[in-house]
Formats: sequence, structure tokens, C-alpha cells
Amino acid sequence: VRFGSEGYAVEELVAELAASFLCADLGVAHDQRDNTAGYLVSWHAVLKNDKRAIITAAAKTQAAAEYHSALQPAAGQEA
Repeated sequence: VRFGSEGYAVEELVAELAASFLCADLGVAHDQRDNTAGYLVSWHAVLKNDKRAIITAAAKTQAAAEYHSALQPAAGQEA
């Protein structure tokens, strides 16, 4: 997927949402990047052009977050 393309914007939206979900789940502070405004512009364009894009992104985000959560050791166990 090419940088700046709609597909790239969707991938970045999924990555950012997954990072937010995982940080919240793990109790880790999620720092915003300096380029967040630029990403917001590209996400807005995608969401404006495709009313179902947020549903697709949310489904992919859930799958990514669940995958990464499954990699965490169970409570009380060390890696």
C-alpha cells in the first residue's frame, strides 16, 4: 500500500485505534505523535468517502488487538 493512499490511511487508522485499545487495556499512557493532525486529515477523507470504513477499520482493529492481547502472558505468569 502506497504512502498517502486511501489504503495507507485505513491501515494507519487501524494501527492507531489498536494502539489506543491496547494501551488502555494494559494501563499504558498513549502519547500522540506530532503528525497526528496529518493523519486525522487522511482519516477524515476516507471516512467521508466510505460510510462503512469505520466499521471495517473497527473490525480489523479488534482482530489486531485480540491477537496482540493473546501474546501477553496470563496474569501471575512471567514471560
